[in-house]
Amino acid sequence: MTATGSIEQRRTNQWTLHLQLFEEGDLTTVHAVLDTGDNTLRSRATARRSPDDPDVPEIGDEFAAGRALVDLGHQLLRAGESDTAAFDPGPR
Repeated sequence: MTATGSIEQRRTNQWTLHLQLFEEGDLTTVHAVLDTGDNTLRSRATARRSPDDPDVPEIGDEFAAGRALVDLGHQLLRAGESDTAAFDPGPR
């Protein structure tokens, strides 16, 4: 109990992230899906190997996955801003 006598509430939640990576030649594509239980966010990103770069597939995986995750992060921030605005009573 806190000093005011109320019971402190705790919340645990689990989000699931799926990344599917596809490679075709010098192009790597990632499909990312984040399931929050309440919402599902999706992103798709690519990386293309430059002809001068070494042929190391995991580098394309890292760039494409990183770009997809950054996009998901931006989507989460926009969702938070939108949800906050829905609860904002506006000017008084």
